[in-house]
Amino acid sequence: GIACNLLLFVMKLTAGLLSGSIAITADALNNLSDIGSSVVTLLGFKMAAKPADREHPFGHGRMEYMSGFIVAIVIIVVGIELLRSAFGKILHPEAVAVDWLTFAILSVSILVKLWMSAFFKKLSKTIDSSALKTTAQDSLNDVVATSGVLLTSVLLYFTSWNIDGYVGLLVAGFIIYGGFRAAQEMLSPLLGEAPDSELVRTLKERVMSYKGFVGVHDLIIHNYGPGRRFACLHVEVPADADILACHEMVDTCEREVGRELGLELVIHMDPIAVDDERTNAVKAKVIAAMHEVDEQLTLHDFRMVEGQKRTNLIFDVVVPYRFPLSGDEIKAEIGKRVSRIDSKYHCVINIDNIYA
Repeated sequence: GIACNLLLFVMKLTAGLLSGSIAITADALNNLSDIGSSVVTLLGFKMAAKPADREHPFGHGRMEYMSGFIVAIVIIVVGIELLRSAFGKILHPEAVAVDWLTFAILSVSILVKLWMSAFFKKLSKTIDSSALKTTAQDSLNDVVATSGVLLTSVLLYFTSWNIDGYVGLLVAGFIIYGGFRAAQEMLSPLLGEAPDSELVRTLKERVMSYKGFVGVHDLIIHNYGPGRRFACLHVEVPADADILACHEMVDTCEREVGRELGLELVIHMDPIAVDDERTNAVKAKVIAAMHEVDEQLTLHDFRMVEGQKRTNLIFDVVVPYRFPLSGDEIKAEIGKRVSRIDSKYHCVINIDNIYA
């Protein structure tokens, strides 16, 4: 990538200086910024590969996202500088002279950038790299920008229409837009984004395929960089099952599913009553009462502790994002409806957020 961009920079800068075209010069400087971006990406890979230490027990994988974000900032800065130069060309137009050598240089540049985009895209999938995915998209953006410059040069050669400054403006705007898109993509995993829905679905299905597990909840997946994902979840098991056998099954599941999906998997075991008809009947009534509040609400870890004067119904309620009611309001609404079923029932509710 560095070698190709260096070659394109020299070729385009030569063509830009000889022709006096701000659009071609802007395209050349864009390739120069790509060289700097590649250097930063390489340094990011080197730092991301550092093993875990006392200060960073989960490794340094997120340095790749940091390097990608720095690359995006460099792209934006270059775009803004080119924007300024293009405005100058519009306000004070200068003669531009293009020839067949200019066309050849721009055409070769488009072909090289198309190859680079395909190469980086394939490589990003091979090693699961967000930084290389951004680089592949940046190369594709360069194809569009250079195509615009080529079209302008052809138009100028055959019609003498000088729209060089305006095309330079468009190229700069395109570069800035690509930089903002790349920055957004790099910031999201740094902030902590929701896991891939396909990974969540596959993980739940694989865990539930193990004999003795009757439910899965409280799934959380942390991403500490490519190849450094950690997941924890709760599995429900029958309360009357052999605890040693269940524990062995949990250990087996952690090891096998974690290795299969590339995760460090930790599973917590929750015993629940599955054969108690009275508990199941009350649970069904509580679910119906909860759905009167909202159909989106779900519950898990349902337990019933009966006393002489009141019966505690203990369970967790999972609340979707941007729910109109607060946690306390949800508890009050469910508790009010459950008390209508039986005045002895007292709800002890824990509010859960959705992480996956």
